[in-house]
Amino acid sequence: MKRWNYAPVDKERAAALAEETGIDAFLALLLTVRGISDADTAREFLYGGEEAVDPFSFMDMDLAVDRITRGIDENEPIAIFGDYDADGITATVLLYTYLRHRGANVRFLLPQRDGEGYGLHRDTVERLADDGVKLLVTVDNGIAAVEEVALAASFGIDVVVTDHHIPQEILPAAVAVVNPHRPDCESEFKDYAGVGVAFKLVCALEGDDEWALNEYSDLVAIGTLADIMPLNGENRVLVREGLCRINERTRPGLAALAEVAGAGDKVQTSSTAVFTLAPRINAAGRMGDPQKAAELLLSETAEEAATLAREIQEYNQKRQALEADLLKDVLARIDEHPEWMHDRVLVIDGEGWYSGIVGILAARILERYGKPCMLLSSLPDKVKGSGRSIKGFPLFDAIASCGDLLTSFGGHELAAGVSLTAENVAEFRRRINDWAAEHFPEMPTATLNVDCKLSPAQVRPAILDTIATLEPFGAGNALPQFALCKMQVADITPVGNGKHLRISVKRDGASLNVMWFHMTVDECPFTKGDTVDLACTLDRNEYRGNVSVTVIVKDAMFSESEREEWLSTLATFDALRRGDCQKLPPLPAREALEKLYRHLRKTDGFSGRWDGLARALGFSVSPCDLRLSAEILAEANLLSVSDRSEQVEISLLPAAGKADLSETALWKTLAK
Repeated sequence: MKRWNYAPVDKERAAALAEETGIDAFLALLLTVRGISDADTAREFLYGGEEAVDPFSFMDMDLAVDRITRGIDENEPIAIFGDYDADGITATVLLYTYLRHRGANVRFLLPQRDGEGYGLHRDTVERLADDGVKLLVTVDNGIAAVEEVALAASFGIDVVVTDHHIPQEILPAAVAVVNPHRPDCESEFKDYAGVGVAFKLVCALEGDDEWALNEYSDLVAIGTLADIMPLNGENRVLVREGLCRINERTRPGLAALAEVAGAGDKVQTSSTAVFTLAPRINAAGRMGDPQKAAELLLSETAEEAATLAREIQEYNQKRQALEADLLKDVLARIDEHPEWMHDRVLVIDGEGWYSGIVGILAARILERYGKPCMLLSSLPDKVKGSGRSIKGFPLFDAIASCGDLLTSFGGHELAAGVSLTAENVAEFRRRINDWAAEHFPEMPTATLNVDCKLSPAQVRPAILDTIATLEPFGAGNALPQFALCKMQVADITPVGNGKHLRISVKRDGASLNVMWFHMTVDECPFTKGDTVDLACTLDRNEYRGNVSVTVIVKDAMFSESEREEWLSTLATFDALRRGDCQKLPPLPAREALEKLYRHLRKTDGFSGRWDGLARALGFSVSPCDLRLSAEILAEANLLSVSDRSEQVEISLLPAAGKADLSETALWKTLAK
């Protein structure tokens, strides 16, 4: 369950901005929500372009240009070393294409996720030395390769590092280290992806930013969006121009990839690029060979591109199937250890989970349960895992506190990776939760940001054009989310072979159909006649020239529910189950216990969300009393309760005589 954060709305300021700029009043409102309230800033955001950052303001850029230019002029063997994700692949293709355009004797290498893993390794350096390479340029990696760069130097290989990851205390002793996050780098903008840094290198080499933007902005857009970089400053210009180039279908590989994704005839936006193009490029690195994705982006004919795109689509389908299977394994592990569900940080381990999928699954578990999550895969020689966190909980710091238990680790606030031995898994679970308890007695709550409330009458095609004016969307400029409140459910229809729902809702004489993806009829807490609040995004649907609005549900709750009370109850109940509740709630009223038990006997149990059970009781039992009552009845062996956070399965157990609820452990604890 997420906390809905409603953005502060200054209607007077929005009205003034609309008058000053002549823009639509609703657009002005959305701008003020994003902190843009003066006319000049609004015009710059909507219509202007950030002035390109001087590439030579980057520390060492002059050294990088001099060394690479010499390598081109003297026909030296040059190698580009990238990464297996979308950012690393696009950065590699960008620089390789440019150097080949300059007539360089150049090749590129991409590491395999399985086996080699991220970054430059000794074996790679030795192989390049054997091949006679004289200049090595890294993209999207290299900032931590201190030993590997020194090894390259010992073989007579000069190295130019281009990277965007945070530098450690010691920089590699390379010919040039181009990284905007260097403390001594004077570039005005810092938040480039790896492909963005490679692009600035090309701008410096060519001396023509406009030409480079026209040639490579599509690659920059894909890598920047895939790596979730903030879309402000120069990134906003790069991605906006890149999306225009993508929609011109000038790169056969991207056009073919959109075709196999079922989006060949659709306009690519930042959102569709993130959900159609980027995952397929990543799938090549996760499930197969990143070289295939690079070859696709380098394709010069539609026929060659179509063949490679189909192969990459197979990688993506394989990834989706494996992800579904592994999710079942993860949920089964949670069922085996229900006590884990009440930890502050979920640490879930299993046998042989595929490393290329673990990070995606950690994000899925985070979304499902609203808690920081570490998924650990036990391999023959080690345990390796990935984690994801919610905003406000620094996962890297939590992991670093357990550093003595780990063989390696890295990451940042919201994502991290670890390696450790099997015998340290249980201690790691305990220690990371102890650190969380010490530093976060109250854990941050997953949040959903709402721009503003809408009436159903406002949801018309014209609103889509207003929203599109704010493109590109991404980190730092999120796709607007809206609340439709006090909507009455008129009908619920399963679609997509029962995997999704189409819900008809109405209010004030206006009706809407909304889509709730990945929600089944059995899991849906609502029934016809319920009054609900919906958090949603709006998407364009065009068929035979007719444009309509698709309303996509991101979260939903009963209008009668008190969300803050539910969030408080979830936190209290977790603390009770962990045995560290600082303030015990009162005993539930006898009436609440009786109401719940009578209802469950009448319905022969319950399956669904806790708030759905509250609705079935007419919202006459508070969230806290409901959860406590179910637990007390379960301890009295009257019920079986299988609890996965909000989702619950309750079955009646045969009663062996009259149960004394006051003898249950929870009753006694609360009675004290």
